[in-house]
Amino acid sequence: MSEIKLAATTRTEFGKGAARRLRRADQIPAVLYGHGSDPLHVALPGHATMLAVKQANALFAIELDGKTTLAITKDVQRDVVKNTIEHVDLLIVKKGEKVSVEVPVNVVGESAPGTIHLVDIQSLALEAEATHLPQHVDVSIEGAAAGSTITAGEVELPKGATLVTEPDTIIVTITVPQASAADVAAEEAAADIAAAQSAASAAAAEGDA
Repeated sequence: MSEIKLAATTRTEFGKGAARRLRRADQIPAVLYGHGSDPLHVALPGHATMLAVKQANALFAIELDGKTTLAITKDVQRDVVKNTIEHVDLLIVKKGEKVSVEVPVNVVGESAPGTIHLVDIQSLALEAEATHLPQHVDVSIEGAAAGSTITAGEVELPKGATLVTEPDTIIVTITVPQASAADVAAEEAAADIAAAQSAASAAAAEGDA
């Protein structure tokens, strides 16, 4: 995974008022922590950061005061009404070390004809090298029959990654679509109408004879 470079500036003001002023200036409050260092309170460029955090397990190269620090996202606080980012927590990482992350599940392939698949969990917990974190895990359902399941332990993991989620955790279930009560009632009503029309046609034919 390529590094996403973000130029940061040190924050010297704190509190809700200071955070609002930063966001009005298209900047996002953030904190860098980890590896025993004191937390670094920084401001990140708003638009670039918003695009970056859309990528699962993105690797950031934070440029601050002439130094570059590698980090990954640990938490993103959002305003769900305005759909804006309020604050970002970044964990400092080093090349070669492994970290535990949540990796989104990506279902690929088609199950057997007449079946559908249900995703039981949306992500897997993996341990992987901090500078080579997978953005998703492919889960193949190609040809899977109704009633079958795919567990975490059956998934082919990206190179260098190990599974943290319990291996017997069900990820995907293959099933047959179930008709709703409304669908069943509609089908029964249609059958009744067809039977009535058939009976009426038969009676008319007998009368004509």
